[in-house]
Amino acid sequence: MSLEAIRYHRGSLHVLDQLLLPQQSHYESVTSVRQAWEAIRAMKVRGAPAIAIVGCLSLAVELHAGSGGPGLEALVTFVQDSLKYLVTARPTAVNMAQAAREMSEVASQEAGQEGATESAVRERLICWAEHMLEKDVKDNQSIGDHGAQHLLERVAPGGGQVTVLTHCNTGSLATAGYGTALGVIRSLHALGRLKHVFCTETRPYNQGARLTAYELVYEKIPATLITDSMVAAAIAHKEVGAVIVGADRVVANGDTANKVGTYQLAIVAKHHGIPFYVATPVSSCDLSLKTGQEIVIEERPGQELTNLCGTRIAAPALIRFPGAPYKGRSGMLRADSHLQKRGEEDGGGRRKSGGEAGGDEQPAVERAISGSNPRRSVARLRLNRLSLNFPGP
Repeated sequence: MSLEAIRYHRGSLHVLDQLLLPQQSHYESVTSVRQAWEAIRAMKVRGAPAIAIVGCLSLAVELHAGSGGPGLEALVTFVQDSLKYLVTARPTAVNMAQAAREMSEVASQEAGQEGATESAVRERLICWAEHMLEKDVKDNQSIGDHGAQHLLERVAPGGGQVTVLTHCNTGSLATAGYGTALGVIRSLHALGRLKHVFCTETRPYNQGARLTAYELVYEKIPATLITDSMVAAAIAHKEVGAVIVGADRVVANGDTANKVGTYQLAIVAKHHGIPFYVATPVSSCDLSLKTGQEIVIEERPGQELTNLCGTRIAAPALIRFPGAPYKGRSGMLRADSHLQKRGEEDGGGRRKSGGEAGGDEQPAVERAISGSNPRRSVARLRLNRLSLNFPGP
C-alpha cells in the first residue's frame, strides 16, 4: 500500500505533516479553510495536485459543518471567497486556481437552478470535492502505466531494464495517491523493467531526500539519493536512460514551471541525448497563459536555504527561490492527451492537420517530439476538445 498524504472521510480531513518526514509520521487535523491555507503555505502539504485537493476538501469540511449562509447568496459568496483565499497560498501551482474556478462555477450554477436549496447546494459541492480525490488517483495510475509503456518503447525497445532520474517529490505524498513522475517509476518497477532510480536531494527544502527517498525505501524500489550537483555525473556515468519530473504549471506554448533545479536537468539531459519527460495531470495545464514568462513564480523565505531544522548553516544573505519555466523536454506524459509531430502521417498514409490529433498511439501518452531542428518542430497538443499549436522543445 502506498503512503497517504491525505486522509479524508466526510466531515474529517487529516494531512500528513511533510515537514516532519522522515523522522516522524504525524497527521494533522484540518477543520477549516484557514488551516488548509496555513498548511499549504508552510509546505506541510505540497505537490500541485495535493494542494488543490486539500484546499477543496477543507472547504467541504467547513460546508459539512454548516459554514456559509444562511441563504443561497451568502453560501455562494462564502464558497467563492474561500476559494480565492486558498489560491493565494502557493500561486505558482495552477491546480488550486483551476479547481477554484471550477468549484466556484458549480456553486453558482447549482444555486441558480430552479428550486435550489441551501442543503442541496452544499451536498453538490461536497460531492464535487470528494470526486477530485478519487479522480486524481485514477489519473495518476493512468499516467504511470501509459508513461512506463511509452518510456520503455523509447529507451528500451529491445527489452531489458531502464535506469531513470527524478527530481523533487512527485509521488503519493504530492498527490492523492500513486503519483505522477514517481507513478511512472512505480509502474516500471511493477513491470519488472526498472533497474534503478536516482533521486536528487532537491535543495533547498530537500523534498527528494526527505520525501522521494522515503517513498522509494517504503516501497522497496532500488534507488540512490544524490546531491543536486551530481546530476551531470550520474547521467554521464551511471547509464541513466531518461529523466522524468512533475510540473507545477504547463502553459499554452508548452513552457513548464517546476521545482527550481528542473531547468538545469533538462539542459543536462539534452546535452547527453537522453529523453526528458514531464508527467502531469490535465489540472496542471493552464491554457490562459501564452508563455512561461507570464507564470507568477513564488518566492520562498531565505531561511529555507540558510537554516536547517531551525539552525542557521549559512551566512546571512538575500536569497530568492524562483521556479524556472523551460522548454527542453522530449515530451509530456499525461492521463488523457495525445501529442504528435505536426505533419506526421497517420495509419492510412494521410497527413494530419487541423483541429484533431488522432492515430492509433496510446492516447494517454504524449509522444516524444524529435527532428533535425527541434526549435522548429511543431507539436499539436490536444486537451479534451481544444487543440492548439505550440513550438516543440
